Amino acid sequence: MSKLCMSAAIALFISFQIIARSAHAQSLIEPGEQLTLEKAIQLALHNHPRGLAARDEASSVGERVGEARSAMLPQVYGSGQYLAATDNGVGDASFLNPGYIPRIPGTTHDRSADASQGFVPGNNYAMALGASQFLFDFGRRRGFVKEREFESDASRADSKFIDLSLIYEVTQRYFAFLADHQKLIVYEKAVAQREEQLHDADVKANAGLVPQVDVYTAQAELARAKVQRLDAQNLEQTGKAALDNSMGFGASAPDYKLVDMLTYHPINGDVTQYYVAALKLRPDLSEIEDQARAEGAKITQYRSDFFPTVNAVAGYNAVGTNTPATNNYDAGIMISWPIFNGFETEHQIAEARFHREALHHQMQALEQRIYFEVKSAFLNWQASLERIHRTELTVAASRARLELATKRYDAGLGNII
Repeated sequence: MSKLCMSAAIALFISFQIIARSAHAQSLIEPGEQLTLEKAIQLALHNHPRGLAARDEASSVGERVGEARSAMLPQVYGSGQYLAATDNGVGDASFLNPGYIPRIPGTTHDRSADASQGFVPGNNYAMALGASQFLFDFGRRRGFVKEREFESDASRADSKFIDLSLIYEVTQRYFAFLADHQKLIVYEKAVAQREEQLHDADVKANAGLVPQVDVYTAQAELARAKVQRLDAQNLEQTGKAALDNSMGFGASAPDYKLVDMLTYHPINGDVTQYYVAALKLRPDLSEIEDQARAEGAKITQYRSDFFPTVNAVAGYNAVGTNTPATNNYDAGIMISWPIFNGFETEHQIAEARFHREALHHQMQALEQRIYFEVKSAFLNWQASLERIHRTELTVAASRARLELATKRYDAGLGNII
């Protein structure tokens, strides 16, 4: 029946996605409230940290699409600085600039190479504004955007799968808790019946109508019924704790009552129909498909390294030792082409292809597992309906036997056993 619940959870998912986005006030449960399965699922989707974390993670991955697209938009950057520095000439000395030596080697104007050194710094000003715009490549940047889009789709599918897992978990624990509650009612009735039987046996034994052993037997049955009731109470409390956990409640979970909805329906359709529906609805299969598409987009990116990339660049700068500074402008087209990179591109393409093939094999394995789960759930569904029918007949026959046995005992024609 557990896999049947998983299949049913897939069908419920789309409806409860809308319910889960309701206001927080509507997602609370009042003490003593009648809790339906729909409300329990709504609470789980709204409150459970696992679902919230998955949705936030999906949103985070979705932002990477915008990051990838930003590389196709104009890039504007600026710089401004003031530097107080001496301008002593260094003659024909040569050196490697580590990044913080501000003077270019050479001799300053209007002084000889062996001129005296000064220690009074002068003013230096620099300001620059640059811009670049991607014009064209052979698929690297657009392929990167596609990769991020497929990764975002895969992350959303993973979030949906986690929501489905929560729906399945809540559904399973809801019915388990409801079944535990029904068992407790049965054992409470059993205790009441055993108490009544003990009273009848005691009265009849005192009147000499039945032997004293009937009293001892009734006492033992009453004690056994109370132990069974205690076990049922423990199962009910454990079941409530499990359902509270599935709905995202902690120690402050309120008290509530479940709506009795232990019903069943006849089978409609066949295994093939349910399998086809599962292939369309299962987000874990969609997640692997999107991951495979992302690998295909990577191949497009890597192939672009066989061709050049074209960018437009422009800039303005003002540099000088006083104001107004000297102004300069530049504009042009920049073409870059990785002519040889040690066969890195070929290996990158091969890696992406093998990874994509591995994902395709994972999809095939998952499709086989989905068919197994659907077939097992369908067979369990059939067996459960037949079991319910047989159990109903057994209960009816048992009630008739109990009624006859009670009448025989009351008439003194039978013993308490």
